[in-house]
Amino acid sequence: MRAGIDLGGTKIEGILLDKNGHETFRKRIPTRQENGYAGILDRIAGLYAELLKAAGSHPPTLGIGTPGAISPKTGLLKNSNTQCLNAKPLGADLAKKLGVPLVFENDANCFALAEATLGAGRGKNMVFGIIMGTGCGGGLVIQGRLHRGLQSIGGEWGHMAIDPQGPLCYCGARGCVETLISGGGLQKRFELDTGETKSFEEIVARARAGEIFAKKFFARFLKDFGRAVANLINVLDPDVIVLGGGVSNLEELYTVGYQEIEKQVFSDSLETPVVRHVLGDSAGVIGAALVGAGVRA
Repeated sequence: MRAGIDLGGTKIEGILLDKNGHETFRKRIPTRQENGYAGILDRIAGLYAELLKAAGSHPPTLGIGTPGAISPKTGLLKNSNTQCLNAKPLGADLAKKLGVPLVFENDANCFALAEATLGAGRGKNMVFGIIMGTGCGGGLVIQGRLHRGLQSIGGEWGHMAIDPQGPLCYCGARGCVETLISGGGLQKRFELDTGETKSFEEIVARARAGEIFAKKFFARFLKDFGRAVANLINVLDPDVIVLGGGVSNLEELYTVGYQEIEKQVFSDSLETPVVRHVLGDSAGVIGAALVGAGVRA
């Protein structure tokens, strides 16, 4: 049995897979960041107890996907947009609290591994997985193996700065991809520009309805998307790019957005497929379960 837990900013999801990769149990609970680091540890422990109960007499392996990464230098979590987790010994604390061996992995890496192994990137040599949700993340899988990098920041595409005059990111830089094309980044930028607090979905709906400012705002978003993905292709030239997260459901990304990539890529033609995820919004937790079981990771 393979257990996976995906720790997100708003939800924590747990899944149990049998030896054939079939789902036997799944549950989501709210993260409740307002309860702080200790509260999140308790939430994870409670969810893991339910996974154990569902597994019965077959103790599962366990993988946990988390925003950010465990620093090889300090053993502390770094680069998480769930900021109460940063500089905390999350790996050591959870191993002690749960009393079982576990494997930690960046959540975008989990997404990329799942889609490369079972989803839209299956059979491809180099797969780059992009998560566009509240934030932006990325993961790189080469010949079925995650590329984590020397400093465990391989694939951190969301913090590639593409506009030095752009919005201030929580990481301290300006104009990070995450501030420009994530759902959360778009909401903040729209509020700064208009003084209105609107959801990402409302902003898109206004643009599609022809509202002049919203149309211009949305066009800028698609241009920023094109620039960010073109830069990625220029460096890696992957066989496929798989999009995930709530923002990835926008049809415009695969039409106008793709045209914007084509305008800015360093090539006489754009051959790289940019495709929607296959495994849905549970790719991350499936990837966590695969990582925990040591599947080609």
